[in-house]
Amino acid sequence: MVEITGFWGIAVNVWLVWILPFIGAAIIAAVARAGIKIRDYTAVGFALASAVSATTLMPLAFSGNEVHSQVNWIAVLHLKAGVLGDPLSVIMANLVAWISFLIFVYSTGYMHGERDLTRYWFFMLFFIGSMQLVVLSDNFLMLFFGWEGVGLASYALVGFWYTDRKKDFVGTEGHRAGGIAMWASPSHAGAKAFLMTKAGDTMMLAGMFLIFAYSGTFGFKELLQNQGWAVQMAHQNLLVPAAILLFGGAIGKSAQFPLNEWLLEAMTGPASVSALIHAATMVKAGVFLVARISPLFFALAAFGMTQFFEVVAWVGAITAFLLASQAIANPEIKKVLAYSTGSQIGYMMMAIGIAGLSTNFAEGYTAGFFQLISHAMFKAALFMGAGALLHVVGSRFMTDMGGMRKYMRKTYIFMFLAAMSLAAAPLITLGFWSKDAIFAAVLGSGYVHSLPLFIMAFVVAIMTAFYTFRMIGMSFFGKKSPHLEELEKAGHHPHEVRPIIWVPFAILAVATIAIGVVGFAFGAELQHIFADYLAKYFGISQQKQLQLLQNPATTTQLVKPHTETKLFLGLNPYAAAASFGAFAIGGLLGYMFYIARKVDPQIISKNIVTRGIWKFLYNRWYLNSALYWGAVIGPVAIYRIIWRYFEITVMEGISHAFELSMASFSRVVKAGQTGITQTYLFVFGVGIMIIIMLLLL
Repeated sequence: MVEITGFWGIAVNVWLVWILPFIGAAIIAAVARAGIKIRDYTAVGFALASAVSATTLMPLAFSGNEVHSQVNWIAVLHLKAGVLGDPLSVIMANLVAWISFLIFVYSTGYMHGERDLTRYWFFMLFFIGSMQLVVLSDNFLMLFFGWEGVGLASYALVGFWYTDRKKDFVGTEGHRAGGIAMWASPSHAGAKAFLMTKAGDTMMLAGMFLIFAYSGTFGFKELLQNQGWAVQMAHQNLLVPAAILLFGGAIGKSAQFPLNEWLLEAMTGPASVSALIHAATMVKAGVFLVARISPLFFALAAFGMTQFFEVVAWVGAITAFLLASQAIANPEIKKVLAYSTGSQIGYMMMAIGIAGLSTNFAEGYTAGFFQLISHAMFKAALFMGAGALLHVVGSRFMTDMGGMRKYMRKTYIFMFLAAMSLAAAPLITLGFWSKDAIFAAVLGSGYVHSLPLFIMAFVVAIMTAFYTFRMIGMSFFGKKSPHLEELEKAGHHPHEVRPIIWVPFAILAVATIAIGVVGFAFGAELQHIFADYLAKYFGISQQKQLQLLQNPATTTQLVKPHTETKLFLGLNPYAAAASFGAFAIGGLLGYMFYIARKVDPQIISKNIVTRGIWKFLYNRWYLNSALYWGAVIGPVAIYRIIWRYFEITVMEGISHAFELSMASFSRVVKAGQTGITQTYLFVFGVGIMIIIMLLLL
């Protein structure tokens, strides 16, 4: 480890990764006066400069070293600002930087001709700067500044088209569930995202300051070096609650149950914004936070931290199942991808959670981060591809597409490649290897409830393959929709988008296959890097794990670990069979219904049971309705009752009575003001007599 005070050496590059985008955001308005193209190129240039700075740090990750640089910050509290370039943050910073750069390039074509692009570029640069601050901060307080910056940028960009044009809405107009409108305007969606994530942020802030109250520091390294604070908190039963409060922040930002509903309306922003939120920033911030704190809390396993990891694992599993089930019924292409994001992040959370309940922490930890890497690549490609479709078709509904592969051949090919990674096509896609790693981690964990978790993960994988084939089939196969025929009659013929739009997502789509072909080696190298990192900086080795987890005081939810058998390429046979089977079942069903069209999807409407299930899923399990009734309509109704019967009747009644009594008293006093001296003397004398009588009693 290299400790540095100030800005010099390789530490400068770590600081520049997040400072450069902020500089770009600060000057973009001034640069815009020089011309539109100069403004656009400047924004892309700063994104590229940040990415290059991040790349120079990669030798640190491969060598298993880290750079820790600090400067004085808040002297009164003895706080320092610092950056931490370790294998976790360096890999994450590169992922964020390069995907953001490709999205910026895509934006120059996709957003061409839109109004208020200076504002767009400001918040896009501010977004990636804030995310990189989250990734590279060496303490909770600095991280929280980036955390709030990410939230602000997402609010501004989700509601970018704040004039609320009908074409920018999300959801089907007129669709209601439980009396609640299931469509939303950009301004409404932005406000919803902001408010719901703030619920998680409040929990996170409480957890941060609870730990600070006992430790006197926000620094990650300092918290690990001196664990006396953990002893005190554990004795007062506050350590696990503090950890879960921190996880509350991740639940909000990463749209996990029960704070998942904001993500589904956040599709009102441009496709480039959706790609950035879902692949490189915002929702990945929550996963990164859990990845940052979980080794610290696992190192404190002697204090009963298995409860924290159980919460993480089960919240992830429930979210993965919940959102995957909703994706199979939605007709909007971006919303299907949004459901998919929440579901896939649930996989990541489940893997990191199972790591803390496992006899091999590094395996689950690596699997979760591996899924983060693969998902970032294929989901960015899919969102940008979906944006290309929307750009040409002019509709967000897949029912308005159909047969588009004839007109947009390149978009179809690259979206298909990325979609195969989402569906986890065996052996050749990055998504297969990362998902299989999660299956293997769950099966080999030794956790007493690993089987239910595995079954949920398996069912989610089937649904994922199904809705992926459904999305591709509805968009690119079948007959032209009536909407497309109307466009052609009006003289708007579907065509392929410009290279500046399709090349960025083509690069990511091809990368998911290119890396997927050697995915077994990529995963093995990633696990080697993280195993060394965890052992070197947290003391987490398999031998130490077994000692900790075999302590009767901390292993109530663990069973005896078993020896795993491996197939060719290091595959767990049961996990591999599940991976192949899930793709085969889900993919075949999706192919039969939506690509080969052997079975009419309308068959579900002919049966009351299947029709009811479809309606239940289409209405999002009525969770959005419950949210509005419980958090908006219900409280407002209570406030109105309080206002009517307490504010008006009681408070204003008391005020009016007090006013009348004071007026009456004033008239009495006024009546005594005659101006006659004899009257005053009489009143004075009566007063003296009353006082004497009181004293004599």
